[in-house]
This record gives sequence, structure tokens and C-alpha cells, in this order.
Amino acid sequence: MRILIDTHVFIWAVSAPERLSPGNRSEIESRANIIYLSSISIAEIMIKTSLNKLSFDHDVIACAETLGFELLNFTAADAVLLKELPFHHRDPFDRMLIVQSLAQNIRLMSDDRLFTAYGCDLF
Repeated sequence: MRILIDTHVFIWAVSAPERLSPGNRSEIESRANIIYLSSISIAEIMIKTSLNKLSFDHDVIACAETLGFELLNFTAADAVLLKELPFHHRDPFDRMLIVQSLAQNIRLMSDDRLFTAYGCDLF
């Protein structure tokens, strides 16, 4: 199964794996799944760290590779879908992850229940 993880899921996987639900941890650790970290999440971490809204003192790409995650670029085709996405959720990073999940037909793992309003395949 292909799974795109939300930014907070990645941060927890790196810094606080005990915060992951047992089901999410199992899916992340399963070799049967391909786990993706979006370039959007990397941008979010870098921006929030530079603004001192987040403390993340790790090399994001090295952490993703160590955990066996694939990096997934946000494409122009993904971005086009933002025009039609309803504003159930105002966070621009989350909105971009949602359209990426929908456009690329990848399950999305997040604890943010607002994502369900978009009909994406959510863990």
C-alpha cells in the first residue's frame, strides 16, 4: 500500500514514536507499504523551524531515508487541484497534502480529522 504521511506523523516518527497510534506505527513499519514524505512537509518543517514555531534539529532528508521513507515531490498537476478544493481546512500545507493525496491516489495518514471532509483515503 502507498501511504503519504502528514507532517506531524513524520515528526512523531522521528522524535516521539510513542505518540503514534499502534495501528499507524504498524503501517509505517510494515515492509509491505511504501511510505512517502512530501516535499510539502519538508517545506513546512523548514519554514516553521526558521520562524521558531517548531524545534526540529535533524536532517529531514537523512531521517526520511533512515526510516525507509520515499520522498514525494509536489507537482504542478497537484497544485492545479487547489483551485477547486473547498475551504474545510485553512492550513495551506495541509491543503497541499490533501490535493497531493487525491491527485496521486495515495492514502493519507493524519490525526487531523478535518481531512475526512475532503473524501481522501485517510488512516
